[in-house]
Amino acid sequence: MPRLEAVNTLPTRADVWNVSNAHCRAHYQLLAEAEPDLLCRALNFFALQCLTPQQLNVQRTDDRLAIDIVMDGLSWHRAQVIAEKLRNLINVFSVDLQTADAAWDEPAQAAG
Repeated sequence: MPRLEAVNTLPTRADVWNVSNAHCRAHYQLLAEAEPDLLCRALNFFALQCLTPQQLNVQRTDDRLAIDIVMDGLSWHRAQVIAEKLRNLINVFSVDLQTADAAWDEPAQAAG
């Protein structure tokens, strides 16, 4: 019977969830049907990752919600995965993900 030996192989792909990956500031823009539980369901994707939004803005116009979420501490890959999960919510029409810039912060600072 042959001896069992440990096999050292190199990983076939990068570990995109590794904490040493560069983090970004992600800005999510959602357009969705105004349903009472939608905001909770959308924010739950971040809560499951133990993340709290840096900024959150929700505006209701008739039967639609416009939701802006700015989140720090995500790798770009993780931000994209969460965006896909948001797109899969039934009442969500669209999700736009981009890196956040300082210009989005200016209205919040001016209002404070």
